[in-house]
Amino acid sequence: MTTQLSAGDQAPDFSLADANGTTYSKADFAGQKVILYFYPKAATPGCTTEACDFRDNLSSLAAAGFQVLGVSPDDAEALKAFAADESLTFPLLSDPGAELAKAYGSFGEKTIGDRTFEGTLRSTFVIDEEGVLTSAEYNVDAEGHVARLRKSLGA
Repeated sequence: MTTQLSAGDQAPDFSLADANGTTYSKADFAGQKVILYFYPKAATPGCTTEACDFRDNLSSLAAAGFQVLGVSPDDAEALKAFAADESLTFPLLSDPGAELAKAYGSFGEKTIGDRTFEGTLRSTFVIDEEGVLTSAEYNVDAEGHVARLRKSLGA
């Protein structure tokens, strides 16, 4: 398991491409608030629930000043299909090799059914205008997570 981060920590830098090849970096969001969430695999039931929940709450999050970015180890083709199938309008970033997930402590052992393996852990980070984490949540539930997050953010 990688080292987990806490509120007050400096958010690790990132520079990842989305499904269309547009690169997003932490520096692009200087002076803005960002919700950076990690999910294991596009188009799986839990990840679809979570992504659609962010999609459905995007306007209220944006009104409160938050940009939403989703991150998974999926390649551009999988992200493009996922975004199209679910009408996702926020950037989905490809993290091949889960390097960014590891930097954020969002990579480790997980068990599904009788299988145990390493992979990206469902987690969410809120980054303030100065690039500092105001929230770091690990192993979040896909269902109800966004509503709880909105309540804690006042969004």
